[in-house]
Amino acid sequence: MVQKKPDNITLSVSATEKMPVLFIGHGSPMNAIEENNFVEGWRGIGATLPEPAAILCISAHWETRGVRVTAMHQPRTIHDFGGFPRELYAVQYPAPGSPELAEAIIDLAGENRITTDFEWGLDHGCWSVLKRIFPDADIPVVQLSLDRTQPAGFHYNLARKLTPLRRKGILILASGNMVHNLALVAWDRVDQRGFGYDWAIEANEKMKSFIRAKDHRSLIGYQSQGKAFDLAIPTPEHFLPLLYALALQEDQDTVEIFNDKAFMGSLTMTSLKIK
Repeated sequence: MVQKKPDNITLSVSATEKMPVLFIGHGSPMNAIEENNFVEGWRGIGATLPEPAAILCISAHWETRGVRVTAMHQPRTIHDFGGFPRELYAVQYPAPGSPELAEAIIDLAGENRITTDFEWGLDHGCWSVLKRIFPDADIPVVQLSLDRTQPAGFHYNLARKLTPLRRKGILILASGNMVHNLALVAWDRVDQRGFGYDWAIEANEKMKSFIRAKDHRSLIGYQSQGKAFDLAIPTPEHFLPLLYALALQEDQDTVEIFNDKAFMGSLTMTSLKIK
């Protein structure tokens, strides 16, 4: 039986080595049980990480009115999808929660007024990735929701307030997809990793150029970037986690891009490690 870490994390300790920040293109829930190059990329980046005291995850798959943070001692594993093999629904990720980390996040947010949540848990945008990076599920995990009523700038500014967590041993993992248009998926090319429509490749390359230039303003203003961006981001929930990760970037940080491939035409798995 896995020995769980206690959830009473001491967040008031003196400054520690700054933790990296991850943005993971999570793709299909099947990545939780299949072996492929994307999973290998997650494992590879995980091997470079210091062990965190706890993990804060911002997932594309938890949208709410107002911002919420999970505050239960033992979050449930949520199978928030349909039509997949029975094996996938059997997967559990029994990581403990951390009410103390939830309260620290609320304090840092200040006037943004985050509320505690005791109903949600860990959705597949979170656990399908963590299962590959931290398979023992022994590190406390908290999820922060995306307020669907707020514009991109709100999300970026909220994330900026969470920067002190990086020096308290907290790994912040943002999980979505930079290009994510399910309506235009090429289902007949599901096995052709690396295939992307011209507009998907254009949008992905332009996003990377903004990231490398630390031009976060242009990404916050994604709705003004033209047709390729319109097709790449028909709804914002998979794109917004990228802004959370970039908002936590400090002046001296470098960005490592990995898993930089399109698949099924209208999706990209491009991921970032900020350190």
